Amino acid sequence: MDRRDTFERAIRLERGRTALLVVDMQRAFLEAGQAMEVPPARDIVPRIRELVMIFREKHLPVVFTQFTYSPRAPLLVGELHPEHQPWPPGAPRGFGLPSSSCLEGEEATRVTSELEPRSDELVVEKHYYDGFNGTVLDGALRAAGVTTLVVTGTMTDICVLATVVGGFNREYRMVVVADGVATLWPDVQRATLDIIGRAYARVLPAKEIADQIALW
Repeated sequence: MDRRDTFERAIRLERGRTALLVVDMQRAFLEAGQAMEVPPARDIVPRIRELVMIFREKHLPVVFTQFTYSPRAPLLVGELHPEHQPWPPGAPRGFGLPSSSCLEGEEATRVTSELEPRSDELVVEKHYYDGFNGTVLDGALRAAGVTTLVVTGTMTDICVLATVVGGFNREYRMVVVADGVATLWPDVQRATLDIIGRAYARVLPAKEIADQIALW
């Protein structure tokens, strides 16, 4: 059943109540040679940057998340993805191996310089896939009067999906940028966007979002 009309009525970009959320566009995922590199994420940087610029121009909130792993909080994610575990000096590193990927204190944990957050923009450090779980994100958005979130970032099927579900469960109107999210596999990208668009959020191209906000 096609629910596009229903979603369009219920989920709207509201002037003054919409924020941009940039999920995990970190050096650890974008830079070549990183243990958890997501090459397609590099391709979406220009579209995310354009959205960041227009949100800033319209004085709308721009929020970033950064996934961080800490051995002091040995959560299950570190066991399932050993790349986050501290790299023993001299040992091999890479996919499936302890590589200090997104490890607290590592420079690669930071948002890529191409999307550098401003000093007045919130950067949410998270330890789970969901950007809402155990963070200040919900409280900060409510304090700013935000009801609609435009979501970009990586990976579509993991942290983006988890954050979209987290926002949906907190009654935010979620809009996912179809060409502003990325994962490793095209078929998984298509399937995840289909799931999101049928159950949790509107899925729109960056241009449509930018064109609407430009009229505000």
